[in-house]
Amino acid sequence: MDAFSEDIVERGQTKPPKQRVDELQFCLYQRAIHPELFHIDRVKRVEQVRYQAEIWVVGLTHVVTVQAGSQILTELITEDAEMLPKVGLASSFRFRGERDHAQSFGDGMKYILSTQVERMTPQLFPATHRDYVHHAQGREFFVSFDEWAHEGLAPFTFIDFDARATEFHIHAFHAFPEELTLLKTQSIFELGKAT
Repeated sequence: MDAFSEDIVERGQTKPPKQRVDELQFCLYQRAIHPELFHIDRVKRVEQVRYQAEIWVVGLTHVVTVQAGSQILTELITEDAEMLPKVGLASSFRFRGERDHAQSFGDGMKYILSTQVERMTPQLFPATHRDYVHHAQGREFFVSFDEWAHEGLAPFTFIDFDARATEFHIHAFHAFPEELTLLKTQSIFELGKAT
């Protein structure tokens, strides 16, 4: 039986600095990353027969770790790649426009990613923001950062996922109202054949 659990992590007394989309970088690791490196706002754990996954909302970024047997992959978005370890880094790049990435690993595991930095006009962004907030609030993994609101619009992170028997799908949306920008990522962790 599949088990889903969610843990709310209390935010610390000092809030982290506001993130900016132009400073963000994608990293993919072949290892787990220690949680003490991040200010984690919310955690979601997913258990399937062949794998376990954990999602962290880290402000306007996220970390996703999937473990299948001895194979571990961690996708993360960060504003400070310098603080992260170099050991196990499989790929990294800055977010610009649209980008697709695919990578294969041992035991038949495969990782597929599509990203889009969508910049909008001042007329279009508020309506788009409202639509996403309306849709996300009915879902289970939405975090709004009212302390960073700009002209009445709060930045948010919304993560939707689909835990299939041999694949873990993540759809992440990070809204940056001050920059009139939405960062979208879609990733798939595919498991190899069972041994």
